[in-house]
Amino acid sequence: MKEPRDIIKRPVITEHSADLMEEKKYTFEVSTHANKTEIKNAVEEIFGVKVAGVNTMNLKGKFKRMGRYGGYRSDRKKAVITLTEDSEELEFFEV
Repeated sequence: MKEPRDIIKRPVITEHSADLMEEKKYTFEVSTHANKTEIKNAVEEIFGVKVAGVNTMNLKGKFKRMGRYGGYRSDRKKAVITLTEDSEELEFFEV
């Protein structure tokens, strides 16, 4: 079985994801081989919250050039986690 910390790589912090946090929706970069059930179980185990839903999206790597050489960035997978109403909010920026 996969470890929860291997499934959830890092939170994605953008303006759009910050706006979604008000609706108890959090965005994470996850393993490309993880499915929705594994992502849900990993978030519940790491943060101790109840997950209502998981939406995932696969992102293809962009083509980038360095002088005359070109290549592709790595493919990524993002997951938007929706928490239940009675769950606590996740704190990424603690003062």
